[in-house]
Amino acid sequence: MTNVETLNGLERRVSMSLPLEDIERQVDERLKKLARNVKMPGFRPGKVPLKIVAQTYGPQVRNEVLGDAVQKSFSDAVKQANLRVAGYPRIEKKDGASDQALEFSATFEIYPEIKLGDIASATIEQPKTAVDDAAVNRTVEILRKQRTRFVPADRPARDGDRLTVDFHGTIDATPFEGGKAENFVFTLGEGRMLPEFEVAARGASAGETKSFSLKFPDDYHGKAVAGKSAAFEMTVGKTEEPQLPPLDADFAKALGVADGDLGKMRSEIRANVEREVKKRIDARLKDQAMQALIDTTPVELPKSLIDMEARQLLQRAAADLQARGLKPEQLNLRSEQFHDSAKRRVALGLIIAELARAENLQPKPAEVRAMVEQEAQSYESPAEVVKWFYMQPERLSEIEAMALEANVVKWILSKANVAEKEIAFDELMGANA
Repeated sequence: MTNVETLNGLERRVSMSLPLEDIERQVDERLKKLARNVKMPGFRPGKVPLKIVAQTYGPQVRNEVLGDAVQKSFSDAVKQANLRVAGYPRIEKKDGASDQALEFSATFEIYPEIKLGDIASATIEQPKTAVDDAAVNRTVEILRKQRTRFVPADRPARDGDRLTVDFHGTIDATPFEGGKAENFVFTLGEGRMLPEFEVAARGASAGETKSFSLKFPDDYHGKAVAGKSAAFEMTVGKTEEPQLPPLDADFAKALGVADGDLGKMRSEIRANVEREVKKRIDARLKDQAMQALIDTTPVELPKSLIDMEARQLLQRAAADLQARGLKPEQLNLRSEQFHDSAKRRVALGLIIAELARAENLQPKPAEVRAMVEQEAQSYESPAEVVKWFYMQPERLSEIEAMALEANVVKWILSKANVAEKEIAFDELMGANA
């Protein structure tokens, strides 16, 4: 016997009454079945007395029967009430006076009903960015800087030079931890060192020793020295200046152009930049489209789904930090920090699922294939990458999700107010411009 009651918002509770006679009958049946095959010291297989089997395995079997009965009763109740359960139910045993039945309750949340809003009321900016010769030239310069060589400089140090120095510092004439180093390398002018340190190094020549003082900032990461003044002595071992590789056939070959043709190199760079520009424009459009969905379709979210998503985001962040050689526990990561992101992801997941159903936006195999091939273009052997995606369903499911989102964005752009907006190449590319 079961009944469903509405609590707050999406929360529901199912009360279940399980006849004790049925439970005992099922326990007895399972123990008899178990006795036919169980092995115990001193008895032949299948010849262990039922009483001994019950003494040994009775509690475990009873728990299994109760678990199965509660799960079946719960499933039947939510099915009969036509409820979609979100997350996992909280099962609790109720203290009842009846000696004929066991009483349980299951508290849970249900999925909300999604009523799609009017996307036509949304306004979306369509970025428009041209990849001209200047953009290609800037990209070439970035690639050159990434391949910078440092060569000895027979002159005083200036910004951009790489210095190798020895230094030691004292506070009140006493050495301190982290205040001494040998063959320490840094690039002058990058701001990696404290300003007084860079001022002392600027203009120094190889072999020169300088003495200077500095005050550590109050918010310095080394708390033992934060806010304190220190005296330093620094000796410059090497001064090296940056040297960019020349724009020649060797440079083109280093970028993968086998014959070293500079014209071909620029064409390939332009194609890569155009792909990156398209990717960034598509990302901006997607962000706006998804925000339009959230803004036009308010939805009550199950707390259980938000908590589950936040924990998954926490696990991914921790795994990413570990892959980078960092220890997540040092950053004191907590699932609460991912609550806002989890809330947005859950909302979008629910809305997109309903929109895909209502507008038949599920991607077709040809659309998925086209996206796989597009993803593969950035690799040296696109055909092999395509095969790799199709070898495992899990890999392909990620692309299918991306294809669904692409269809959703396309649908939104066809319904919303879309206005083109010119965006400069540097602005679109940001720090990578």
